[in-house]
Amino acid sequence: MQKEKIIKVGIGFATGRKSFKKVLRTYIHTWYESGLVENEGVSLNLFVAYDTNYNKTKITDFTNVNPELLKQIDSSEFIGNSNIREEIDYLIGENVIDINEARLIFGKGYAAKRNTVLYYAIKNNMDYLVFLDDDEYPMAVTNTRGTAIWGGQEILTSHLRSIAGADITHGHHCGYISPIPYMEFNDKMTEGDFQSFIEAISNDIVNWDNLKKVMKNGGVTYADIKVLTTDEAIEVEETNHSKFISGANLCINLKKPSRIFPFYNPPGARGEDTFLATCLSDRKVMRVPCYTFHDGFSTYNYLLEGVLPIHLKFIKADTEEITTRFYKACIGWIRYKPLLLYITQRSDYEEKIKEMRRQLEKTLPKICEYFERPDFSKVLDELDKYDKNVEKHYHEFMETQRIWAKIMKYYEQRK
Repeated sequence: MQKEKIIKVGIGFATGRKSFKKVLRTYIHTWYESGLVENEGVSLNLFVAYDTNYNKTKITDFTNVNPELLKQIDSSEFIGNSNIREEIDYLIGENVIDINEARLIFGKGYAAKRNTVLYYAIKNNMDYLVFLDDDEYPMAVTNTRGTAIWGGQEILTSHLRSIAGADITHGHHCGYISPIPYMEFNDKMTEGDFQSFIEAISNDIVNWDNLKKVMKNGGVTYADIKVLTTDEAIEVEETNHSKFISGANLCINLKKPSRIFPFYNPPGARGEDTFLATCLSDRKVMRVPCYTFHDGFSTYNYLLEGVLPIHLKFIKADTEEITTRFYKACIGWIRYKPLLLYITQRSDYEEKIKEMRRQLEKTLPKICEYFERPDFSKVLDELDKYDKNVEKHYHEFMETQRIWAKIMKYYEQRK
């Protein structure tokens, strides 16, 4: 008779990339090497919510995982649209929520996929859930004397050291985190112009001095050696009504479902981790000393084959692909900033929006000319649209929490 394991750990992916299976293989090998697979005190359980529309993929791109790999973990669930519909029908049948409420929690968008993973982990009585991304790898890179030095990272182990005494733990990120490419300023667009533009569209976490350093590194963020050489987790302090977290390399304590918040983002926007961060005033959030390498441009898949480059490429604004990624990031940022301001700085909201408009009206013509893309001007249109709908989005944000609390109450009573 198999001995019952003590800690049930969920590992969650909200994915849409074909590279998912390669990333999963790497993580499972890491869990084996770190001793977690053979540790009888830890049960590893995989939850994958996949989206076949994101990159025109098919279901088997996610579900057809090598059986020998899956033998190394205790369970795996691959969650598609039909599975989600079954859960919605179940919750409606149990009179927990209605169909309109279900759409807010499990509808379209990235936050809904994260909520699906979170829901399945709670339903399956996980103690903790670690979110990983399909474009982040368990490794860190430093820049020592102009050379890239690589090291493996034990993500799950780092979170498990701290999560029992916290509500949320999150780690660090290196690699191509920023979508902002390396740029050379000129008379058409000065550094001051670009700084004004970025500060207008991004959140308060963005520090221009740090961002400028990353840009000069060719868009690469290198790991901090001090973080890599410590075992100490640090408690995250609240800043401007928010406790900063990241969307992946993130662990949530599930032992008390009533303490768990859902993810939310405005339609067509991102920022689901940012909005969750605004709910954490009376929650304990710890930052743990582990890194993931973010392959933001999907150009370093061969890292998963063991090829470690000595120099990382500069990401310059000289291709359509890189410019498009930056453009999409700008649209994503501007779509969620009005709601973020409304939540965190309501008394100054109108003044802040007015200042954003002023900055964008001044800088967008220069951005359009510099990147030779007139559609950057749509950033201002998106600001107007999401400003106009900010109260509606705030209502949805609060409704999502109310509906989620009903689901959590149902599962807490079943425990």
